Amino acid sequence: MVSAWPGRSRPKPRLPPARRSGTHRFMRKSGSGQNGARGGRSGARQGFRSREDKPARKASSTKAPSAKAPSAKQGGLKSAAGKTRAASALREKPAARPKQAKPATAEAPRQPTRAQAKAAAQEVLATGVQTLVVEPDETDMRVDRFLVARFPQLAFTHIQRIVRKGELRIDGKRAQPNDRLAAGQKVRIPPLKLDQQRPISRNAAKDQDNREFLKSITLYEDKDVLIINKPMGLAVQGGSGTKRHVDGLLEALKDDEGQKPRLVHRLDKDTAGCLVIAKTRFAASTMAKSFRARTTRKIYWALVAGVPRVRQGRVSTYLAKEGDEGDSRMRVAQHGDEGASHALTYYAVVDTAAQKLAWLSLKPVTGRTHQLRAHAAHIGHPIVGDPKYFDIENWELPGGIQNKLHLLARRIVIAHPRTGKPIDVTAPLPPHMQQSFNLLGLDTSRYDPIVEAPEE
Repeated sequence: MVSAWPGRSRPKPRLPPARRSGTHRFMRKSGSGQNGARGGRSGARQGFRSREDKPARKASSTKAPSAKAPSAKQGGLKSAAGKTRAASALREKPAARPKQAKPATAEAPRQPTRAQAKAAAQEVLATGVQTLVVEPDETDMRVDRFLVARFPQLAFTHIQRIVRKGELRIDGKRAQPNDRLAAGQKVRIPPLKLDQQRPISRNAAKDQDNREFLKSITLYEDKDVLIINKPMGLAVQGGSGTKRHVDGLLEALKDDEGQKPRLVHRLDKDTAGCLVIAKTRFAASTMAKSFRARTTRKIYWALVAGVPRVRQGRVSTYLAKEGDEGDSRMRVAQHGDEGASHALTYYAVVDTAAQKLAWLSLKPVTGRTHQLRAHAAHIGHPIVGDPKYFDIENWELPGGIQNKLHLLARRIVIAHPRTGKPIDVTAPLPPHMQQSFNLLGLDTSRYDPIVEAPEE
C-alpha cells in the first residue's frame, strides 16, 4: 500500500523556475497532506508501484532534472500536472468576473418605460409563460381588452380563444373574458402564437390620411376625450370582411409609447352620430363606469314608419340574440329566457309627415345590441331603411327618401373623467337624413320633448 507523500514546507514562489518540474509540482500538489490518503491513491494510479520507488522520487525532487528524455511515467505525471494547472486556471477565472460586473450593479436600477416593457413582453410571447402586473391606470379594464392593449400585434380572436380555453389566470384563478381587473393583480399569460400577429409596418401616408379624416369628423377633443361624428356605413370595430373601421383608424393616433385611443362604447355600422373615445387608460376606465352606471345621457333621432298612437311612451322588454353571428338580430324575449337581457327605452314624437312618417326622439336607458331598432319595430313603427327590423308589408318608401337606416346618435352628455364637468356634444344629421328632413319639411330646431322625459 502506498501512503501519502510527506509534505514539505517549500513555498511555491521561492522555487527557481528550473526546479519547478512537472513531477515536483504534481507530487507536491497531490501529496502535501491537503488531500490526505487520497493523494497517495492518486500517486499509485500515476505509476507508484512499491515503497522502493519512494526514495528515488524523493531524491529526484531535490536534484536538477535529468537531461534524459522523460519516461512514460514522467510523461503521465506531466500530463496530469498540465491538467491540474488547467483546472487551477479555470477555477481562478470566475473570480475576475465580479470585478467587471461591479460598475453595472452599483448603478441604481431604472424603471423601464411602458414602450420598453411592452417590447420586453413581446420578446417572450412565444417562449413561455409570463406574469403581468395590472397598473393603476388599467384598473377596471376587461381582461380581453387588457391583453389587446398589452399585445397589440396579436389578433383579438386569438386572445379571446386563450381566455375561453381557461389558459389565462388572474391571481391564480381562471379568468373569464368579461372579468375586470384591479390594480396590482397578477395576470398569468400562456405562450402566445406570434404567427397570428398583426402587421407592424404601417404606411406613413395612409396614417396621415386617417388622421386628417378623424380630424374632419371630430366634434370634441382634449387630452383625455375624443368624440367623433361617426359616418353612416363605417363600422366601429373589425369583423369578418370588414377592413376599414374606427378602431383601425385610431391606430394612426398612437402616442410615443405606442398607446392608441380606446373605444368606450359602440354604435351599429349604419348608425351615424356621436361616438365617445378615450385617449388615455384613465379616461377609458372612468367613462366606462359612467356608461355602466347609466349616468351618461344619450339621445337618438329616428325617422319611423307611421305615427305612434301614444305620443310619449316607454318601451320595456327583454331582448335575446338569435341567428348566426354574421346575420344575428335581437328578438323580444320573456324574462328567464336563455340570453335574455332587460332593455328600457323612452321615446317621444317630435313631428310627423302626413301621418305616414314620424320623427322620434329616443333615450335608451340600457345599452343592448340593436335596442332602439328592435324596440321601434316592437311598437309597430320600425325605423326607415332598417334592413333587419323593417317588416311592414306593402309599404312604399316616399319618393326622394333613400333606403338607408334613418337613425342618428344625436346628442351625448357625459362627465369629464378628470373634472367631472359635463361634456355636452351634438351631432348634425347625416346627408341621407338631412335630405329626408328637407323633403318632409321637418325643422331640426323644434323643441325635443325627450329632454324632459323621466330618467327611470
